[in-house]
Amino acid sequence: MHTFFLAPTGFGVGLTSVSLGLIRALERSGLRVHFLKPIAQPHPGDSGPERSTALISRTMGLQPPAPLDLHEVERRLGNGELDEVMEDIVSRYREAARDADVVVVEGMVPTRQAAYAARINQHIATSLDADVILVSAPDDDNLASLAHRIELHAQGFGGPNDPKVLGVIINKVRDLELEGDVPSDRGELKRTLKDYALALKQESRVLDTEGFRLIGCIPWQGELSAPRTSDVASLLNARILHPGEMHQRRVRDIILCARTVPNTLHLFRPGTLLVVPGDRDDIIIASSLASLSGTPLAGLLLTGNIVPDERVMQLCQPAVDNGLPIVLVETGSFATASQLDRMNREIPVDDTERTTLVTDFVASYIDHAWLQRRCGETTERRMSPPAFRYDLVTRAQQAGKRIVLPEGDEPRTVQAAAICQRRGIAQCVLLAKPESVEAVARAHHITLPEGLQIIDPDEVRERYVAPMVELRKDRGLTAPVALQQLEDNVVLGTMMLALDEVDGLVSGAIHTTANTIRPAFQLIKTAPGYNLVSSVFFMLLPDQVLVYGDCAVNPDPDAEELAEIAIQSARSAEAFGIPPRVAMISYSTGSSGTGEDVEKVRKATQLAREREPGLLIDGPLQYDAAAIASVGQQKAPDSLVAGKATVFIFPDLNTGNTTYKAVQRSANVISVGPMLQGLRKPVNDLSRGALVDDIVFTIALTAIQADTQN
Repeated sequence: MHTFFLAPTGFGVGLTSVSLGLIRALERSGLRVHFLKPIAQPHPGDSGPERSTALISRTMGLQPPAPLDLHEVERRLGNGELDEVMEDIVSRYREAARDADVVVVEGMVPTRQAAYAARINQHIATSLDADVILVSAPDDDNLASLAHRIELHAQGFGGPNDPKVLGVIINKVRDLELEGDVPSDRGELKRTLKDYALALKQESRVLDTEGFRLIGCIPWQGELSAPRTSDVASLLNARILHPGEMHQRRVRDIILCARTVPNTLHLFRPGTLLVVPGDRDDIIIASSLASLSGTPLAGLLLTGNIVPDERVMQLCQPAVDNGLPIVLVETGSFATASQLDRMNREIPVDDTERTTLVTDFVASYIDHAWLQRRCGETTERRMSPPAFRYDLVTRAQQAGKRIVLPEGDEPRTVQAAAICQRRGIAQCVLLAKPESVEAVARAHHITLPEGLQIIDPDEVRERYVAPMVELRKDRGLTAPVALQQLEDNVVLGTMMLALDEVDGLVSGAIHTTANTIRPAFQLIKTAPGYNLVSSVFFMLLPDQVLVYGDCAVNPDPDAEELAEIAIQSARSAEAFGIPPRVAMISYSTGSSGTGEDVEKVRKATQLAREREPGLLIDGPLQYDAAAIASVGQQKAPDSLVAGKATVFIFPDLNTGNTTYKAVQRSANVISVGPMLQGLRKPVNDLSRGALVDDIVFTIALTAIQADTQN
């Protein structure tokens, strides 16, 4: 097991953000990562749980041990109890290290109140025998000053040549400021790290060593520091006149309005918080008009404890109804601006959206490959949920496939398509009226990226009539009936797929499963070697990803069909990096039970073995015997699958659908799917309650399917 100790070189380096990103980067390498913040460091105004521990608990699903109370630690240090404090930290570390491959330990941040932090960090790193990773930030320094500061802090842990001092992660590098998303090209990341490392090494010979390296170089991105309008209101103890969308809108810029309206209008941009005296009716009305015209301002912050005239507020009511937040503070404009300048921009514990963005952004600029080599290769890569999601995105980016979305003007679908297009996950094609998509984008503040294709179904429908008639001539389909069926965008999108104009189709946000699947059965047909279409769900458990099949399509498969479902599901698991160990689930394990249902599972297992002799498959197995090592050892000691199954095949739809939903809801598990398998080309269904992220991952999954089927 490895222990990484993150040691900050100063205040404001973004230590917790780096902790989040490092954990995510390690998880993406298939490692089981735990976290420890040994000593709490509450920020002024914090009254809840320790921030780093709470953020990591909520974002990563971990349960880190509670840190030691800062005031109690200071009292004990003052009494000369350093050794006892370290013993308590080691005890908490042992708790965190249970069942872990790696433990990330976050050190103390040096502040005016905790000038002793560097010394305590050295003691903690030594006590835990941890590898030290420094965390630094330029702070407007030149490279020479930054290099010397890194070198100085490295000396405190034994110097850059000490094998326990691994290197540095540099955060908030403004020279590399980004306007958009993380680049998908991993080569670009390597070049960035290499160039910055070379520049640093030119400034310090000590840093130019083989053992001390630049592990991460994280660009500054202002949006990741943007608090919600509600956070700003809370920090200023503001009175809420109209909440609007204050919990969703983010403050990307703050403008103190002292000019006339014509000289202020150019400052009205999305995400701008306007600070204005409460009696500046002209600015208040102008900002309301800007909001109504489609500029989602972060809000109006009224100063001087002046409530605007009631008639003005009535005039502005449509903007408020459209989501414009309006809050009021007692202080004047200058004093308010000073408070805003000193505002704590740490991530609030309840801001899950921002935490997730920061986590993934930081992780993408950390050298995953080097970390994995440092931790050593595992005999079998554990497919954790973060690793699964990361692989989905990166493999989809590499595949470069074209995916059609028949529900082209559905808001979640439009947003997911914009994300996928911008991040290079897939080339998305929206089937909808262009003006309808643009209206949805305006209403939901979605920026449609360049290259996102929108096809008006009315303009292309007729050219698919003849090919569709040809495809279904054995069913006697006529041109008028085909044209009528093509009024359904799912049918139209399926025809585009059948004619190889796109590589995959995703639907279901507002359509039933049958509405999505039926055209695929009719027009796409099954792949060579298969006689049926089935489905799998990828179940993202806290520490691994399992495959469940079939939970969506076949009500009561016979033994031959069940064997085919098992083979299809094993191949799907393998295609997504999950080593297939297939458990054929029943109410009996081995030869302990009899009955028609058990015999069906037993025969299906035998048939699957005959068709795929190299497949690790066993059955019948009860669920606990398949999933839990101790139970598997007891009930099926000679099985190569029992206790460590990764693919679970249920005997019928009733069992499969009930089980997946019970696990999903009771254990709060994310499920990705259903993914259809057995078709010649990929078509995938969405839950009608799908979130934007669910749609993004399903598009990525479809792109990978298309790539592996070619």
